[in-house]
Amino acid sequence: MSRLDEIDAWLVERLPQLLVEHRVPGAAVAVSSGGEVIDAAAGVLSTATGVEANTDSLFHIGSITKVWTTTLAMQLVDEGTLDLDAAVLTYLPEFRTSDSAAGARITVRQLMCHVSGFEGDLFSDTGTGDDCVEKHVARLTEVPQLFEPGEMFSYNNAAFNVLGRVVEVLRNRPYDECLREYLFTPLHLTHVAAGPYEAILHRAAVGHIQRDGDEPQPTPVWALERSAAPAGAMLAMRPRDLLAFVRMHTNGGAGPEGQVLSAASVKAMQQRQVELPDTGRLGDAWGLGWAIFDLPGGQVIGHDGSPIGQAAFLRVVPGRDVAVTLLTNGGNPLPLYADIFGRVLRELADVELPASPAPEGAAPPQDASRYLGTYSSSVWEITVTRDDDGRVWMRRVPKGLAIEIGKRIERVELLAWRGDTLVPATPDERGLHIPHGFIGDDGAGRARYLHIGRILRRADA
Repeated sequence: MSRLDEIDAWLVERLPQLLVEHRVPGAAVAVSSGGEVIDAAAGVLSTATGVEANTDSLFHIGSITKVWTTTLAMQLVDEGTLDLDAAVLTYLPEFRTSDSAAGARITVRQLMCHVSGFEGDLFSDTGTGDDCVEKHVARLTEVPQLFEPGEMFSYNNAAFNVLGRVVEVLRNRPYDECLREYLFTPLHLTHVAAGPYEAILHRAAVGHIQRDGDEPQPTPVWALERSAAPAGAMLAMRPRDLLAFVRMHTNGGAGPEGQVLSAASVKAMQQRQVELPDTGRLGDAWGLGWAIFDLPGGQVIGHDGSPIGQAAFLRVVPGRDVAVTLLTNGGNPLPLYADIFGRVLRELADVELPASPAPEGAAPPQDASRYLGTYSSSVWEITVTRDDDGRVWMRRVPKGLAIEIGKRIERVELLAWRGDTLVPATPDERGLHIPHGFIGDDGAGRARYLHIGRILRRADA
C-alpha cells in the first residue's frame, strides 16, 4: 500500500469523526501526489436541509480565488498585453485612491502582492450586472492611502478587484466569462461555479456561523457581493477541480490540451516579492498571488479563504509534487486543518506544519508606552490601554463589514511575544492567537501602525 493509499484509507475512516470533534457541519478534502489524486467528504452541506456532502460537492474557496485572478492576469503578460511594472493607470485611467499622487504610482505587480498601500477591506454592493466590478473600482476614490506603494505588506482585497477589472478591460468581457474561457474550459473543470446561478446546478455547501458555543447555523446569504468576485466573493468548486488548477501550476503551466500559462509565469508567481512580519498563518513571504511558507522540511506555497461561514485551505509543495486542499462550511475548521494537513504534509512531503502562535508563558510587555492609543481601519477600531497593574488591553470595535458578518466588541489582554509583536491572551472565534505587530514611528516614539495581516493606522494625535 502506497503512502497516498494510506492517507486515503485514513481520511475515509477518520474524517467523519474529526468533523464531529470540531463541530464542522461538512467538509471535502483532496490530496494529490505524483499525479494521482484522492478525495473524501463527510458531513452535511446545510444543517437546515441535511443534504450530505460528497466529493462532488461545491464549497466556496474564498480568497484562494486571488491566485486564479493573478493567473488570468499572467496569461495577459504571456500575450504581451500586460506589463507587471506599469502603473495601473495605464490600463485603468479612471483608477483613483484618496491620495491621487500615490495612486498614480501603484503598479500591477503591487496589486498582486499586497503592497499597493491603500486600505483594502472595502466591499460595496454595486449590483449583479456585468459592470459591478467597474462600479466597485470607481468607489475607491475615497479609500485611504495608508503608506507609500511598495513600502510594506498589508493584505488587500480591493487590490484584487482592481486587478480583476484590469483583466476585464484587456479581455473586453466580464470577470466571470474570463474565468470560464481561460481557466475552466482549458483545464476541463466540471464541478466549478463562478456564481450562484451555476452553483445551484450542483450540490453546493452553505456557510454556517455560531455564537457563544451554540451549534453552527446556516448563514442568511450564500456569498458576498458579485463586485468582489476577483478577490474571492463567488468562486466555488469541488476539491478535485481546485487541485486540477494546482496541477497546471506544478506542471509548468501545462493543461490537458497544452499550455494554459507559460512556465516563466508559473515560476514568477512563486518567487518572493515581499517579506512578511510575524502574522501567524499568512506566511513568511508573498509572491504574485501565492503566499509563501518557509516550513521545516521545505518551502510551501498556498492560500486560505474565509468566505461567509466557510473556510478553505490550500497548500502545495512544488518540489515534491504534493498538494492538499480542505474546504469546509463552518464550525471550528482550524484544528481540522491542522490534523489533516499536518499528517499529509509530513507523510507525503516530509514537511512539518508549524504550531500556531500561542501565549504560553507570556507576560505583559515591560514597556507598553509605544503601543498605547487607537488604531483604525474601515472594519475595526482598536484601542490599546494599560491598567494600574501594568497589564495591556485591547478593545476591538467592529465597523462596516465586520458588523455585517456578526463581529462583536471585544476586550482582550495583550501579552509580550516577539519584540514589538504581542499576542492576545485568549483566542478568537477561530481558535487563533493573531499576532499584533506595532510598527513604524509616529514622530513621538509611538507605533504608527498596528499590523494584524492588514494595516491599521494610528488614529489618535
